[in-house]
Amino acid sequence: MSATAWVETDRPCTVDVLGRSARTFRVGGHHYALVVVEGLAPGSTTPYEVHLSTDGTDGVRVWPEEGSPFPPSRIRTPGRPGPFRLAFGSCRYASPGTVDVAEGIPPDALDAYAERVAALPEDEWPDALVLLGDQVYADELTPATRSWLGLRRGGPVRHDAQVHDLEEYTRLYAESWSDPQVRWLLATVPSSMVFDDHEMIDDWNTSAAWRRRVTTTDWWADRIAGGMVSYWVYQHLGNLSPAELAASGTWQAVCALPEGADAEPVLREMAEVADRDPRSVRWSYVRHWGDARLLVVDSRAGRVLDEQSRRMVDDDEFAWIEEQVRAAVADGVEHLLVGTSLPWLLPHAIDAIERWDEALAVRHEGRPLGRLAEALRQAADLEHWAAFGHSFDRLAAALLAAARGEHGRAPATAVVLSGDVHHAYAAEVVSPGGLSGRVHQLTVSPLHNQAPHPIRVGFRIGWSRWARRLTGAIARAARVRPASVEWVKAAGPFFGNQVGELVLEGRRARFVLHVSDHRADGEECLQQVLDLPLAGPVPAAAPAAEVTG
Repeated sequence: MSATAWVETDRPCTVDVLGRSARTFRVGGHHYALVVVEGLAPGSTTPYEVHLSTDGTDGVRVWPEEGSPFPPSRIRTPGRPGPFRLAFGSCRYASPGTVDVAEGIPPDALDAYAERVAALPEDEWPDALVLLGDQVYADELTPATRSWLGLRRGGPVRHDAQVHDLEEYTRLYAESWSDPQVRWLLATVPSSMVFDDHEMIDDWNTSAAWRRRVTTTDWWADRIAGGMVSYWVYQHLGNLSPAELAASGTWQAVCALPEGADAEPVLREMAEVADRDPRSVRWSYVRHWGDARLLVVDSRAGRVLDEQSRRMVDDDEFAWIEEQVRAAVADGVEHLLVGTSLPWLLPHAIDAIERWDEALAVRHEGRPLGRLAEALRQAADLEHWAAFGHSFDRLAAALLAAARGEHGRAPATAVVLSGDVHHAYAAEVVSPGGLSGRVHQLTVSPLHNQAPHPIRVGFRIGWSRWARRLTGAIARAARVRPASVEWVKAAGPFFGNQVGELVLEGRRARFVLHVSDHRADGEECLQQVLDLPLAGPVPAAAPAAEVTG
């Protein structure tokens, strides 16, 4: 088994981890290394240190830091006895120390979760962490970053300022990932990540009309290049296995540069091509965890936006997704996990409105009603899987085929993990029937942000039966094709900053949800608000008892 250690340094050097070393590479004047550690035994725990050496100097230990209050970092491979714990969430707006107190954002759930984990016995630590989008906010800046931008740009910046280029993106990642709790968590729990819109800009790739407008601006080229290059460096590299790194033309091109050369031109070219032709880069990937298989799907950069043939990803990539689902079932996994930043199953009323809006935009493209539907789509963020109806149904078909056992013994669960919508809930498919495994949607968001009161009201209404009847009638009156599956809400909605855990053991599965809060003494803490069984007999189509929070 293998692990990769991602490191950022302040100068060129050689990075050593467990006797394996790598020379730093340079991007935009910043220095990074990726150290691949292979030959790890399944189910093993290996404490490690990070040493840096420069020409003429021996390796100096830089991690763990002297005096750290956290346990030593270690590499823990799947295969140990006991349950497999997967932590997940999305939408983390900077770190608590940089956010304006006046914004009233509740305690950072990721920081609180790291402190909780550090206090637990090691056998209760999570085995993996999945961050499902909006790891940084390029279009919502903290006062500290606006001040920094003013110094860099040579004058005051507006309250609604946004980042422009790669250098300014590096500031966002430093701001979000430098607090000690998150540094320790990312150095101790293997992480997988995927972007959503705020890594670039709100509404990124909502529609063809949105794209036509934004690509004519004088700032988009630098924004998308800086966003994609920084995502490749800070997030995507760590998602790739050693075999995938070896097969990556971009990574090999970076490694082939002369020592000291800056890789930004190579990566900027990759980013510009990826923006013009999404087929040139596949951001989706797979993680193998013994009895569990995680397929992370890019639901943002690879969209097909032509109004008459909208797709969440193109046909070639969807065929790859279907192939990965079939392979997971054929390999006998107990739990098939699909990570996608945007929820597949939404509150019913919102799902119906997104389908209705897409139908009007397609039928009346270029005419007044179509333009009105497009304006509503952008204003209300109607661009989840339900707004790409063909892709929604194709994902449904793939998951149902797995749950029926069409490719081998059905996994106990097929679970879609998502974020984005600033509340948490669990939903389950109840029709069509004939399933041997259970199909779930688990949504957890945000880690550190907040949903304004009107948004909370809207999501509560979106789950209500009367709103479902009303929006369903509107959709039927417009002859909108309904979803190919029916689902019930099993738990939620929950609001506040939160972290989810998926606990897997054999064919059993549970969804545990933690929400940040303040104790009576004012100290920040996490409170467990849900422990929901996910595996077992498939429920009847009648609405089940609902847990709210």
